[in-house]
Amino acid sequence: MIDHVYISVTDIDRAVAFYTKALEPLGWRRIGAFESTTDYVPDLFGLCDRAYGSGKAIGCSIWLRKRKEGETGLYLGLVADSKAEVDAAYAAALAAGGKDDGEPGVREYFYSGYYAANVTDLDGNRLEIVHKDVNPKRPA
Repeated sequence: MIDHVYISVTDIDRAVAFYTKALEPLGWRRIGAFESTTDYVPDLFGLCDRAYGSGKAIGCSIWLRKRKEGETGLYLGLVADSKAEVDAAYAAALAAGGKDDGEPGVREYFYSGYYAANVTDLDGNRLEIVHKDVNPKRPA
């Protein structure tokens, strides 16, 4: 399941207007800005689906970020059901030829229940495997 996606854009205001209107019929809404205090995470502007934050189901979000010069590629966050799954996926990605982009651990800059690992694939696309303790348990 996809947890979140970062989309790098050239004009944040224009992109926010576009995505807000384009996704509204699907029940998506703005959830505001995340002003980063670390080099690990850029400033972000978020939109989310109906389930996001409901506590009833795992939601999905899209985060728009200012594209850096020469930057391409995708940033994709994938749901893990446990910290052990985060660790296992991280190890498997490295064994498959991926590169470390942030070893498994708590990401305090988001909150204490956010446990994630980051890797880049063979083409430089970025993956985050994340377990959030606020997510309800998924059916087996």
